[in-house]
Amino acid sequence: MMLVSTVRFVWNGWVETQYLQPRFFFPFYGFAWVKPLPATGMYLVFGGMALAAVGMLLGWRYRLSSVAFFLLFTYTELIDKTNYLNHYYFVSLVSFLMIWLPAHRAFSLDVVRNPQLRRTHVPRWTVALLQLQLGLVYCYAGIAKLNRDWLFEALPLKIWLPVHMDFPVIGPLFRYGWVAFAFSWFGALYDLTVPFFLLFRRTRLWAYGAVIAFHVLTWLLFPIGMFPFIMIGMTLIFFSPRFHQLLLANLRRLGVRLRLVGQRPAGYLPRLYRPRATGALALMLGVYVVIQLLLPWRYLLYPGDLFWTEEGYRFSWRVMLMEKAGYVTFHITDPATGHVSEVYASDYLTPQQEKMMATQPDMMLQFAHFLHDEFQKRGIADPQVRAEAYVTLNGQGSRLFLDPTVDLAQERESFRHKRWILPYQATPHLSAHE
Repeated sequence: MMLVSTVRFVWNGWVETQYLQPRFFFPFYGFAWVKPLPATGMYLVFGGMALAAVGMLLGWRYRLSSVAFFLLFTYTELIDKTNYLNHYYFVSLVSFLMIWLPAHRAFSLDVVRNPQLRRTHVPRWTVALLQLQLGLVYCYAGIAKLNRDWLFEALPLKIWLPVHMDFPVIGPLFRYGWVAFAFSWFGALYDLTVPFFLLFRRTRLWAYGAVIAFHVLTWLLFPIGMFPFIMIGMTLIFFSPRFHQLLLANLRRLGVRLRLVGQRPAGYLPRLYRPRATGALALMLGVYVVIQLLLPWRYLLYPGDLFWTEEGYRFSWRVMLMEKAGYVTFHITDPATGHVSEVYASDYLTPQQEKMMATQPDMMLQFAHFLHDEFQKRGIADPQVRAEAYVTLNGQGSRLFLDPTVDLAQERESFRHKRWILPYQATPHLSAHE
């Protein structure tokens, strides 16, 4: 999947538009040191990523390939939070986990090269770890849907679905409010229950059929790239060992002659972890699981409406939960003269960067500091930077987003609540028939 995704990324010219054209980037907090390389370097990064994906696919120098893929992929994601997507985060997590898993101990070129690597069995945790990671994505995505707008207002699907009334067969139904409610409630129920149905043999095939139907439909309706296919493919980890053995055995009919299993049923123990270091591996993976369990709940530490402030929103498996748009103008004041200059983000940012920045306060803060430095280079000593931002959320009217009197150049990024975000005042939504 990631080999296809990497080639697709380069083919569509996104290396150019996302890493070479921008003159300013929005790094994640604590990762300002991560910078894009020049053009040749970035294309080499994606070339290396594709080669690492091939190495993992074929089980060739698997350990080196898995480490290289994780580092290269995560590096590209840390450059600019403009490009953050839940499934990119998911890929980084899974590729990190696969560094420690024995995915090359059967049916791999590494086994052909070194038959001593062959194993017929691995500990249950090596499979359960991936099942847990996938189950957390589904469950937290379902928990995130348990909010008023999604369940009782069918938002944002009530806004999105009517745009697709030309969709074959069911498209004309999208004009009706009850369809948006049906999609909303099914989506929440699906996310909350599907990992548990996948755990049991009697319900597994039905659940996997729902996985395919759900993700294919969302792929047809919404521009979400490779995410549906990644989830469809990844969910096969819930199927029994016999299912996968039969799947691989059938490849022999296509001329694939690699030996599937070896003679030794010994359990998996990485060469790098004997036996004292095995405890360190267990501890590391245990800490990893605890972080994954707790991180989506960090939004509870912040006041205000989560969808409005977005403090604690990223890395919490909140997928397609809101329709949000904004517009922001920055005002630069020369303290010495009092002269005020009006700045438009489009003069410095790409359209995608401007769109994402216009609704996310931490990105507005970063851009304000960039403008401070830019105007300081022009000869203004310690310029003041204020933002006039208007944002609309889930069909609500546009309203003032930030305190326009605050000099953002004096504010510092941190994990603390941003007191200069104005509180959200919702107005009653129209009923479905209205």
